[in-house]
Amino acid sequence: MKHLICFFAFLAFFNSIIAQDTPNKIVVPPEKRVPITIPKFDSEPVIDGKLDDEIWKKAAVFKDFIQIQPGDNIAPSKQTIGYVGYDEKNLYVGIHAFDDPNLIRATVAERDDIFSDDRVRFTLDTFNDQRRAYVLYFNPLGIQADSILVDGAQNGPDFSVDIVMESKGVILEDGYSVEVKVPFKSLRYTAGKGKLWGFNIGRNIPRLNDENDSWMPIARDVSSLRQIGKITGLNEIKTERTLEIVPSLTLSETGERVEDTTQPLGSRILNHPIKQDLGVSLKFQITPNVTLDAAINPDFAEVEADAPVVQANERFPIFFPEKRPFFLEGIDYFRTPLQVVNTRNIADPDAAVKLTGKTGRNTFGFFSAIDRFPDTKTKAYVGVLRLKRDFGVQSNIGLIATTYHFGAQKHNNLFGVDAKFQINPQTVYDFQVVMTNSHRNFYNPNIDNTEYRAGNGIAYQTNWDYTGRNRGYRIGISGRSKDYRADVGFTRRVNTHGVAGGFRLGTEPDSKKTLIGLTTRTGFAYNVDGDGKLQSANANFNTDWRFQRELHLSSNTVYSVEKVYEYEFGARRNANQQGIFYGQDFRRAKQFFFKSDLEKTFNKKISFDTGFGFKVNDFDLDFGASERYPRVSPAALLGSDKLDPGHALNFFYDFGLGLQPTDPWSIELSYERDRLRRNDTKLTAFDSNIYSLRSTYQFTRFTFARVRMDYETVDGTINSQILFGWSPNPGTAFYIGYNDNSNYRAFNEFRNRFDEGFRRDGRRFFIRFSYLFRKSV
Repeated sequence: MKHLICFFAFLAFFNSIIAQDTPNKIVVPPEKRVPITIPKFDSEPVIDGKLDDEIWKKAAVFKDFIQIQPGDNIAPSKQTIGYVGYDEKNLYVGIHAFDDPNLIRATVAERDDIFSDDRVRFTLDTFNDQRRAYVLYFNPLGIQADSILVDGAQNGPDFSVDIVMESKGVILEDGYSVEVKVPFKSLRYTAGKGKLWGFNIGRNIPRLNDENDSWMPIARDVSSLRQIGKITGLNEIKTERTLEIVPSLTLSETGERVEDTTQPLGSRILNHPIKQDLGVSLKFQITPNVTLDAAINPDFAEVEADAPVVQANERFPIFFPEKRPFFLEGIDYFRTPLQVVNTRNIADPDAAVKLTGKTGRNTFGFFSAIDRFPDTKTKAYVGVLRLKRDFGVQSNIGLIATTYHFGAQKHNNLFGVDAKFQINPQTVYDFQVVMTNSHRNFYNPNIDNTEYRAGNGIAYQTNWDYTGRNRGYRIGISGRSKDYRADVGFTRRVNTHGVAGGFRLGTEPDSKKTLIGLTTRTGFAYNVDGDGKLQSANANFNTDWRFQRELHLSSNTVYSVEKVYEYEFGARRNANQQGIFYGQDFRRAKQFFFKSDLEKTFNKKISFDTGFGFKVNDFDLDFGASERYPRVSPAALLGSDKLDPGHALNFFYDFGLGLQPTDPWSIELSYERDRLRRNDTKLTAFDSNIYSLRSTYQFTRFTFARVRMDYETVDGTINSQILFGWSPNPGTAFYIGYNDNSNYRAFNEFRNRFDEGFRRDGRRFFIRFSYLFRKSV
């Protein structure tokens, strides 16, 4: 009840403040208020980046662009003109960006890695529903970055999508131009006589404080998808059912370290026989807006591993994003606020099938997979169903269901309802409620053991969000019960309930001043467990400073109170057993956190970022980080195996350097240090240093060589990779690579002591090939 009181009191207070934030009245020119008719081309332009084909003279012309960032719908610094046409099979877009060719930033980059370059883009809302759109970017050489933008997405466009299309760009005497051919069969869309698509063209100029220009004026306090223009005239698209087949083959030879007492290190590298993995993925476009995907023994080996992170003193799981193409296709259909679908829980499927699409106002998604585990013959069976119904203006209601079954040991079913209500252009209310039923082993701290039983759980979240031009606020309630489990999803913590909120205040951006803009964010959070015991409470204040010459500063300050309880870590003391904690059965800390970051781009060849921070009275959870950093609590020093969490000082800093020696060669260097020192014993719980090097040479748009190395000092691990790749389009690729896992002065588990120098723990050589066969029916 007190959460609800806080919720509505917060709303009333900030509604009175935000009322002073007058929305910016955007004046849309009359010629942009009506749909633009796209003419049909009777011949296909040559996609070479040059807009010199005669057919471009018949294209619809988009001009008179407006600067929307950092200026607020003012005149742009440079002129831009767009051209659009179509034929039965393709949409053609040409963009001429006027500029000084000596100042244009253009590199031979990887796909989706062009955001340090000058770039143009266009937006396609192919259902004209103002909810989901393709946003396709191109640098001056025509290198692509393709994304999906979903209305209300907190993290902006999703670049996991890969669209088969053709693009080229050239630098001219008066700027640069880009030509693009997008096959309609690469899109999901609705078409026919009188149908409208949402459309916009934009441009970014990094050296001018990342100036963002747009054909349509865009107000900052309204979703951009509601403000883009409209195109029509696409009446003669030839509808095709497209079948894509992608067979894949991976050959790999792996070596791992095994015990051998006859060797100097007490072990040796054992080389396994060459392994062959053959699989196939299929995609069938049933209609332009419904797609069926299937995979049999798919090759889901990741070409590039996750970046290293500090995992010492961490009691909750860390989220790693999905990278595998099969699961990334249509992944936005399954995303919900409570993260009840996380496809990385499907490790190595024998087979998988997925059906996604949209008909009218109804969106649906279904997928199922049979997952295998190398160490057991038992398989897991996974299923997900998602349904959503649009109504009103950018409002919707939906349901989601998941199921996970692993032999006779683990059964989990989930069902949830969610909705989003667009109260007005600036205000959104959303909620999600999820219920779960599980049959599995649950840990019981009262007996310090697991119990196989049934468990029902609930998770919920609700938010009220106001986003004005320079002000905004957000208030929300969320929680997960003790027995909540989402085996197909990602859950960081259960048995927690809380309320959180905050507000944003910003200056009016001025691109001519030294300080372009300042934004401050103030917030709070309060969380308790299922019994009402305090877990944490905090108040925070963040600042974001944007200066001329691509200089960005930010800070984050938090004051908090945190408590940890014995039952969260293991046995809870009672008449029948001792507790897992040494001393009291809980710990409490008043904490202060500060972090500051700086980012600076000097020119197209050099960029730099750095940050530092500290946390006073952070908790050392007394886990011990590694053999090099064993437990250092008073209980550990007395020889007790009980945990003794205590206050500590956490200090951290990082540096990053980006270099572009030549247009095709990029280098990224980074260093992160994170140290935790106990207050009571004055001993270091851990001191983590992570050194990373990543260097890529892009021979052509589609061919590259990469070297990567990461060294982490807590365990002494060195992970490195050499990779050569060729990928002319999504689906067709050839990779040859070598992964090496080594250690430096690390603990040797075979000899129970530290080694003096380097030791290789494993290696993997692989060749991976896939090819896209695409046939229209």
